Amino acid sequence: MEKILAEIRSNQNKLIKIVMSDNISDSTKGKTTLHQIILKGELYWQSECIKNNQAHHANIQDFDLADWLSVEIPSYRQINLLCNGISITYFLKASGKYRRLQSSNNLSKAVETTHNKVKNYILAEGDNIPALIDLGVFNSDFMVVKSKYDKYKQINRFIELVDDIFKGTNREEITILDFGSGKSYLTFIMYYYFTVKKGIKAKIIGYDLKADVVADCNKIAEKYGYDNLKFIVSDVANDNLYNENIDMVVTLHACNTATDYALYNAIIRKVPYILSVPCCQHEINSTISNGGDLDIMMTHGLVKERMSALLTDSIRAEVLKEYGYSVDMLEFVDFSHSPKNIMIRAKAENTGDKDLSRVKALMSSYNFDHTLVKLLDK
Repeated sequence: MEKILAEIRSNQNKLIKIVMSDNISDSTKGKTTLHQIILKGELYWQSECIKNNQAHHANIQDFDLADWLSVEIPSYRQINLLCNGISITYFLKASGKYRRLQSSNNLSKAVETTHNKVKNYILAEGDNIPALIDLGVFNSDFMVVKSKYDKYKQINRFIELVDDIFKGTNREEITILDFGSGKSYLTFIMYYYFTVKKGIKAKIIGYDLKADVVADCNKIAEKYGYDNLKFIVSDVANDNLYNENIDMVVTLHACNTATDYALYNAIIRKVPYILSVPCCQHEINSTISNGGDLDIMMTHGLVKERMSALLTDSIRAEVLKEYGYSVDMLEFVDFSHSPKNIMIRAKAENTGDKDLSRVKALMSSYNFDHTLVKLLDK
């Protein structure tokens, strides 16, 4: 730590921002960010610490900065020093020593005189998240690229929905199966969230049909040092779940009935948590026919397609409920960005009644198919 403090003292006239993240000693305490402000004509450092989802502020005089940081730094795994021309990052290793990285930047010194209110994102600026850098969402200084801010918000929205499931739990390990993972940046970000942000020992297995995609993803995981993130060539329509206890099944944009096979496997294995973002629900749209009060919605192709997609997901939610899951259907992405914006989030609660009579009556009346129902009816 003394080396960090010495570097801060020697670069204090160049410092623009300090970001401390990944708190070790207090799980309720998030990142702390410091930037310069002018108060009554004097230079101060204003700190913003997130604790229990609330922002707490303090103003530290410039000459007291190093002493103040000497108390705070030992509580954090990652320290980012953003200076005029250089960015310096310290990572706390398992040995208890800090690893130092340095890169150049184009930042210029500017003292802020206003107090800007910003949203507290779980994946915060200043965090070293390799997938966000490779995506171009973060620049090399771990700051959001302006043109990618919508994507940054969407990714945080996903992590917020994941985070909400595990609030109040003291889980130390988790094994996740990601069906139809593709070259999904969200899989890598989810691994970062559990292992770095939550401090949970996570194992994630990604299933995908394409061997070249699987090979590329395994290379990326190796590059990031994500030892317990593995990708496997597998067909969700034919394979069962990975041969070990699975705590959560994730399907992100698994196309058409691939989502149903993933949900089916999760249900029969009684997986505790399910997160599913369905995509391209063609099955009902291609088989449904007139049969009752909803005929008016099948007059126009666009309306029929959207109704069929909503009906597909509504039946999935109903089936999960009947098999003992509590189910939320949530907006994953703002509708202005994508009409495929529903997440089905489910948590196993009980054995359920397994009564699909209402769903089957609807299927019979309108003569449509639904793969999840058919799989469970075998």
